[in-house]
Amino acid sequence: MIVLARADLKAIADAAEAAYPRECCGLLVGRHEGADAIVVTRVCPSPNVTPDDARDSFEVSPQLRFDVMRALGEGGPERIVGHYHSHPDHPAQPSARDLERAWEPDLVWLITAVAGGQAIHTTAHVLDAEGRQFREVPLRTLDWQPYPCRLPPGPGTGGPG
Repeated sequence: MIVLARADLKAIADAAEAAYPRECCGLLVGRHEGADAIVVTRVCPSPNVTPDDARDSFEVSPQLRFDVMRALGEGGPERIVGHYHSHPDHPAQPSARDLERAWEPDLVWLITAVAGGQAIHTTAHVLDAEGRQFREVPLRTLDWQPYPCRLPPGPGTGGPG
């Protein structure tokens, strides 16, 4: 289970909307609690420095990652536990490109779907033990409230458009 503050989840959704139609990205800092829970304590936004088309690709700034790792130090309770990115006009599910680039099996992947500029859904994923596919894991906020999914914008959906 991935647990984070509602304000951090909102910050990710806001970043996804601001970056649209490009992918946003950033790092998740936190700690493991027990055998099954990861608590995100901080969201670190990154510029998307991908050399590829940022509409369907992301790369977290290496400088940001270095700076965060240095600030966290070694042996402390917190570490980089994952990253987040958005999928403009695509579902909040890992893509084939995401799987190709998943070389750190212990990191969580938070993915926010953005439809027509509006963040509509966020999911959390981890790699399976063999590193061959992602599996979805529960995502909740610290206040235990379910994360609302919005309807994509457009006619007949109740959303704008």
